[in-house]
Amino acid sequence: MSERGQAVALVIPALNEAPVIGATLARIPPGMFARVIVADNGSTDGTGDIARTAGVQVVRIEERGYGAACLAAIAAIPDDFSAVVFMQADGSEDPADAQRLLSLLFDGRADLVLGSRVLGNAANGALLPHQQFGNWLATTLIRWIWCHAYSDLGPFRAIRLDALRALGMRDRNYGWTVEMQVKALRRGLRVMEVPVDYGVRVAGENKVSGNWKASFRAGVKIISVIARAAWSR
Repeated sequence: MSERGQAVALVIPALNEAPVIGATLARIPPGMFARVIVADNGSTDGTGDIARTAGVQVVRIEERGYGAACLAAIAAIPDDFSAVVFMQADGSEDPADAQRLLSLLFDGRADLVLGSRVLGNAANGALLPHQQFGNWLATTLIRWIWCHAYSDLGPFRAIRLDALRALGMRDRNYGWTVEMQVKALRRGLRVMEVPVDYGVRVAGENKVSGNWKASFRAGVKIISVIARAAWSR
């Protein structure tokens, strides 16, 4: 994206998303991003090959974990870029909505902008009951501890690149999103939320919310990240 001369990278972590990654990339508005990076998290179904055929950069990391994939992609972003957008590979989010997030960064009103599925329009079945409960519990704990009312831990977000690197992100799996949100508060970043549409997965398998065991592990990790941050205050 070249608005006001500011280059933006779009990062899409992906693990075995061959049925949908092509369609997801095709929905990205031309010229919106200076670079699109698919962070291939050790896929075995040709996800990375499909992404390369679509003309985007692919960064492959064999270590499984959402955070690990994001960190690998961030390392590939040039220092002169202004911002990064994170989006899912499964077609549940509209990449055009990134404009609404980025406008708040470019206007100087925010350092981190979160796309809220709770404030926006989530399709029936897009947010499962255990996801809604986990969101409520995590955001409630954050409100109690840091007095900030997040509505969601959604993965669709935009952040200034310098602010992101200053956060020193470390989590390599399920705690990535909440770590960013907590660290942003602790470091005094200007944080805003905007409503975004959220649909059901277009194809393939949801690696976390569609699996109860994975959802439980994710929930435990999210709570542990919040507890660790609170303890170290």
